[in-house]
Amino acid sequence: MIRCFVGLGSNLSDPQQQLRSALDAIAELPQTTLLRCSSFYRSAPVGPGNQPDYINAVAELETRLEPLELLDGLQAIESAHGRERGIRWGARTLDLDILVFGQQHIDEPRLQVPHPRLAERNFVLLPLAELEPKLQLPSGESIQTLLLQCPHNRLEKL
Repeated sequence: MIRCFVGLGSNLSDPQQQLRSALDAIAELPQTTLLRCSSFYRSAPVGPGNQPDYINAVAELETRLEPLELLDGLQAIESAHGRERGIRWGARTLDLDILVFGQQHIDEPRLQVPHPRLAERNFVLLPLAELEPKLQLPSGESIQTLLLQCPHNRLEKL
């Protein structure tokens, strides 16, 4: 089993319910156990246009799935929740991102892990640190160090 962390975000169609429903669906993925989820956080949108605030969280999983199999499962959950892939960083019903997959460094056309913008996103770092305060990325960087260097960007624990 590989321990991994998945970021969840939504800013459309009852975002808190979208995240709760996504967690239920993640728990049903084959060969995967949902271990726990961080608190939910409200964050300012990162992206174009006038968007509603996001609700974000991080889930900790154990899985026997290969990284791309997990990605396929997460994207199927996004689709089932009405995710449309149009404008980059646009408003969305559900966004699920593999943040960390064990200590693997993955650089595939469809998947980069650790997530390439992890260090810039306090709405990912804070819930990740809530779950695993001593987490170190494959590069050796600590989540705590990244969190200290990241701008606050109007983050509120719900």
